Amino acid sequence: MSLIVMKFGGSSVGTPERMQRVAKRIIERQQEGHRIVVVVSAMGDTTDDLIDQSKLLNPNPPAREMDMLLTTGEQISIALLSMTIHQLGGKALSYTGWQAGFVTDDNHGKARIQDIRPERIFKALDKDNIVVVAGFQAISADGEITTLGRGGSDTTAVALAAAIKADLCEIYTDVDGVYSTDPRVVKCARKINEISYDEMLELANLGAAVLHPRAVEYAKHNKVCLVVRSSFTYNEGTFVKEETVMEQGVVVRGIAFDKNVARISILGVEDVPGVLANVFGSLAQNGINVDIIVQSGVSDGKTDFSFTLSASDKDKAIQVIESVRDAVPHRETTSEDGLVKVSIVGAGMVSNPGVAATMFDAISKLGVSIKMVSTSEIKVSCVIAAEPLQDVVRALHTAYGLDTADQVFVGGPEDRRE
Repeated sequence: MSLIVMKFGGSSVGTPERMQRVAKRIIERQQEGHRIVVVVSAMGDTTDDLIDQSKLLNPNPPAREMDMLLTTGEQISIALLSMTIHQLGGKALSYTGWQAGFVTDDNHGKARIQDIRPERIFKALDKDNIVVVAGFQAISADGEITTLGRGGSDTTAVALAAAIKADLCEIYTDVDGVYSTDPRVVKCARKINEISYDEMLELANLGAAVLHPRAVEYAKHNKVCLVVRSSFTYNEGTFVKEETVMEQGVVVRGIAFDKNVARISILGVEDVPGVLANVFGSLAQNGINVDIIVQSGVSDGKTDFSFTLSASDKDKAIQVIESVRDAVPHRETTSEDGLVKVSIVGAGMVSNPGVAATMFDAISKLGVSIKMVSTSEIKVSCVIAAEPLQDVVRALHTAYGLDTADQVFVGGPEDRRE
């Protein structure tokens, strides 16, 4: 009898009809002879709605109280799903993240898992229950409710699968696997039957929303057997694993994009040791992650450097930079919004010259300027203006031979319009 973790996102349980479909699918898996643990997100747009309500009352709410608020969304989902399973003749017990044994640090809104104590889960499974666990949430060692950050339900599912040594972790979403790019942008996107942890991690970090990066990290570190599939169909999904068979002629496996990008430039900085350490050390201490860093040449003992970061962190980052002006004298700090990062990813790129040149050529033919570039062995990223993003993604998808004759459908049967 195998042990399976099934994770369902907010769109999969967004309506009573979808909730019933998910419950039936869970019961079917149990009837096949498996022990089932389910991880579920908040229904539909519940989390966004709660955030909007909080900002009407307090534009800058305390992080602790936001965690108290946002964890209610998943609690609604687990209770309703368990009730639905009972109505359909199954046995289920629902648990919050802390009841399921998740312990994190005390970093509200972006907590990191420190321990998982799944004893209650095993006891419930031993009594033939389907166990339904709230994703995204946990408790700190001091007893404070915490959340894992947006997309944290994926992390809950994979970390739990590792902790209970599950045979399989299934991530259910509104598409039937991982595609070469977002099928909402490119309808002829190519389905990837299997992809390596490293390629999936790059795609996730670069903006592909199908899996959360921390979930892929957990899967890679713990060798969790992971599959992404649709909650609306029974089609075979995409397997994420250590090694995959290279598809003949496919050098680029996927195209990802991140719409949440800003650029900050620090101009007229003295070219002396310790400048970068002071700036980026201060940003790190304030919890601000930076991405691409570019430094210009030196002129008259002065240099300029620019970096990209999450657009939501831009204002805070500028404040941090101003706070270290005495340690890092500079002429001025400038910033730019309305940017996106588009990236190509593929393990085959390392042994195929000219991959980056194809990307630059495709972008230039659209008359789009490239503002910054970053490369690694398996990816190339370009920062561009946001407006032409969809045209750029489609052009790159065609340039690397990823287009197919099929049209991808996103969502369930009730979403289809004739």
